[in-house]
Amino acid sequence: MTTTFESGPGQLFIGGQWREAADGARTDVFDPSTGQVVTTVAEASATDVDTAVRAARKAFDSGPWATMSGRERGRVLHRVAELIRENADEIAALESLDVGKPITLCHAVDVTNAANDYEYYASLAWTLDGATRDTPLNGLAYTKPGPIGVVAAITPFNFPLILAGSKIAPALAAGNTVVHKPAEETPLSALYMAGLLQRAGVPDGVYNVVTGTGPIAGEALLRNPGVDKIAFTGSTAVGRHAASVAGEGLKPVTMELGGNAAHIVFEDADVEKAIGAVIKGFVFNTGQFCMGGPRLLVARPLYNTVVGILADAVPGVPVGDPREPGTVVGPMAGERHLKKVEEYVELARKEGGRIVCGGERLDLNGGFYYKPTVIAGLSNDSRVVQEEIFGPVLTVQPFDSEDEAVELANSTPYGLASGLQTTDLARAHRVADRLQAGIVWVNDWAMLDPAVPFGGVKASGFGREYGPEALASYTKVKSVVISFD
Repeated sequence: MTTTFESGPGQLFIGGQWREAADGARTDVFDPSTGQVVTTVAEASATDVDTAVRAARKAFDSGPWATMSGRERGRVLHRVAELIRENADEIAALESLDVGKPITLCHAVDVTNAANDYEYYASLAWTLDGATRDTPLNGLAYTKPGPIGVVAAITPFNFPLILAGSKIAPALAAGNTVVHKPAEETPLSALYMAGLLQRAGVPDGVYNVVTGTGPIAGEALLRNPGVDKIAFTGSTAVGRHAASVAGEGLKPVTMELGGNAAHIVFEDADVEKAIGAVIKGFVFNTGQFCMGGPRLLVARPLYNTVVGILADAVPGVPVGDPREPGTVVGPMAGERHLKKVEEYVELARKEGGRIVCGGERLDLNGGFYYKPTVIAGLSNDSRVVQEEIFGPVLTVQPFDSEDEAVELANSTPYGLASGLQTTDLARAHRVADRLQAGIVWVNDWAMLDPAVPFGGVKASGFGREYGPEALASYTKVKSVVISFD
């Protein structure tokens, strides 16, 4: 199967034009459900990245986008949202092929949220105005927000379409230009969106795509002096490096990094509802979800009951071909991700963990499948509990008090998401306030909307995606004070 784009298979998109990498290098893209190559894409060099940054700089300095009114930019972004919806079937199929996501998930989550991203920031673009400030000065003081300049957007493999839109939509709404480096494993939707944004009326050079590896293309983009802001989503280890490089250039950054969220089930929870949220929280996107809930904390009176229900329910979650409408869990995105999960499950066995269910690969069509796995009996200092596995693996621990639950939930270096199940409204507010996380869900999981900001604390990063907070992070404010004397 070969996937094609606006001007042929997988070229770079720079300055409104499709082109091969300067040295002609290309790399394979695999279908995770079969392990087979489906197409090749250009592999950008540092020279290609510099060309893209120069194109973005030219478009920012001399093009109409930055000086266009917010309302005009908003109209273009509304058209992007419309085109995403009009081409939903094609985009969903492409994302399913590239990432291994179930096609139903691609439609309901990825495509829907991507359209919503552009629609939301199209509307917010109309609100980009300053304010007068009341001061004791003998004059008029007011503020003017403006775009930062050239934004480097670096996105991961697990949600290529959504996590690109969460950066590109607010960056463009604010009047910036963008050079986007998608994950090397999953570049296809970024290339598709380049053509779609162009059709919507985004001027040449405003959005550029450079496909390639992190050590070459990603590093070149981080270090390019023509970049004014870095927006990064990925692992904490790479995020630390990216933030360090940005610090050398004194560039503003948004860092949405790793997570290892706790999901707390209190003794007063609606158990049936809680179990549904727990399963969704750790199998969603095959566990390749930085805001997933891989650590389950259960009040001791419910512990054995919950573990027993999971032992019966989890093996029944449909795992298989992502193109089948009934599939809930597809393959891992690649062999290296699958091996990482296997290593952690084997470590759990060595550390005395009990495999309640799963714990092994699923042999299906040569794809990278792993059975959803529940592990009990690990101590809180286990690496399997403390580290980010990024796969369909759930650890279960008991607790005896609300204070202990909060302490366990906050005990890892991460702080991206957290959640709790309770019918006690006062407890919901009280515990949510104590959890060290950028977003807390109560009585469900993964409730996301472009209006609701998310992001990390501690080793999960800083800055926020979504909401007006994200739009503000792509602007710089100028103050003007006019004397009356």
